[in-house]
Amino acid sequence: MARHPLSGSDRAPYNGAHAIGKADPAERLEVTVLVRRRSHDAFAARVSSLAAAKPADRHIAHDEFARQFSADPADLAAVKTFAGQHGLSIVGEDATRRTVILSGTVAQFDDAFGVELQQFEHEGGSYRGRTGAVQLPDELKDVVQAVLGLDNRPQARPNFRHRQPHGNVRWQASAHGTTSFTPVQLASLYDFPAGNGQGQCIGLIELGGGYRPADLKKYFAELGITAPKVSAVSVDHAKNQPTGDANGPDGEVMLDIEVAGAVAPAAHIAVYFAPNTDAGFLDAVTTAIHDKTNKPSVISISWAGPESAWTQQAMTAFDQAFQSAAMLGITICVASGDSGSSDGVGDGKDHVNFPSSSPYALSCGGTSVQASNGAIVKETVWNDGANGGASGGGVSTVFPLPAWQEGLKVTHAGGKASALAMRGVPDVAGDADPATGYDVRVDGSDTVFGGTSAVAPLWAGLIARINASKGAPVGYINPALYKTSTCLVDITQGNNGDFYASPGWDACTGLGRPDGTKVAGVV
Repeated sequence: MARHPLSGSDRAPYNGAHAIGKADPAERLEVTVLVRRRSHDAFAARVSSLAAAKPADRHIAHDEFARQFSADPADLAAVKTFAGQHGLSIVGEDATRRTVILSGTVAQFDDAFGVELQQFEHEGGSYRGRTGAVQLPDELKDVVQAVLGLDNRPQARPNFRHRQPHGNVRWQASAHGTTSFTPVQLASLYDFPAGNGQGQCIGLIELGGGYRPADLKKYFAELGITAPKVSAVSVDHAKNQPTGDANGPDGEVMLDIEVAGAVAPAAHIAVYFAPNTDAGFLDAVTTAIHDKTNKPSVISISWAGPESAWTQQAMTAFDQAFQSAAMLGITICVASGDSGSSDGVGDGKDHVNFPSSSPYALSCGGTSVQASNGAIVKETVWNDGANGGASGGGVSTVFPLPAWQEGLKVTHAGGKASALAMRGVPDVAGDADPATGYDVRVDGSDTVFGGTSAVAPLWAGLIARINASKGAPVGYINPALYKTSTCLVDITQGNNGDFYASPGWDACTGLGRPDGTKVAGVV
């Protein structure tokens, strides 16, 4: 049987990892197979027209999307036939998500996809993985676009930073030089339009941890607002499972819910829990986008990793999913990262976070805020040299320059500027400095968090308010923001390592932080 390498599926070992032997051939796993889209050319044409389309013509209903742009039944059948030939079971399939989930043993998947799964060890732990490309038979080489889940290394990390508060401090600097805000106070500082997100659903993607309803009840009661409805959605067997570690994934989950919920308390918060693998992450995103029950109009993602840690097949799959979201009128807000221009890679080069770097994501960077008497007196790029935390940002090595970023420049030390040649991130910003962070409650304790993980749900809450007031989703807002950037307050001081703030767009805070009422008038 002839085999063909799946384009973009090449995997290399985790940085510093080494193989210690073959994976247990009897170990069972599940793998996500993504097939091509029906009517690909029509889909691409519609996506390319989104920026210029009138709001009434921009979006498509879920049912119509499924009719036009789902997978061809024949392609799904081909995958299922192939699975049966190799003893693999069908766990699930979804034509709209273009997904077939297969279950089997390591030995069966080795045989089916021409790989040799091994066990790898590294300083941070161990994982099951592979090297090289996935192999496809003749009948699937033009059908399958991604095979994810063979490798179960953690694909993403949360982007929040923890700080213990110095007393009950709000609005003004304490003797320790720090301050903190509730999300409600930040919404006021950023002049968010009136509203509470009534009738909207905010989707949150979470790759571990969980929330405790008692903590949410107490948190929102202390804010003096009615707690939002919060629902957990299980993806790939994951569930709401608090660990008791406020510095771990629980911190991310609670931060996301509390920030989005405080800004839009009448919105329904749907939390999609999935395993932290490339397959789990993608399945959570596509489940949220095509969720016809909860129907989120905005999705916040605070988990990410450097582009260099992803396979091309996975990045393409996410980018296509975000394009689908744009067509459906769903805004995707993604944290730009907390490790500055290096994105924490440590090879001396600049890196950007993915999925933040997808042109169909609203990439959210970070600032440091000083306020007095209910008004901002100074706002700069977040860069905490003490622990290395800084706003993620830079230039993608994967995604081409979007039309709405043409003509922009990226500024380096000394004011040296060069033309932006590839997708630049972030697009927008908001408070992310732990020293000027967010009052939150996690695992029974009140604390203060920062990080761009807080900025994505803050923007998601703003979008939910705007959607509610307009009575329709604004969807893919990047082109509108770049066209009328005066709805954002430019941040012109600071740096995130190799990139410096400058008038206009920069690779630290994008176009700037929101003037919420003006944003509502533009999008």
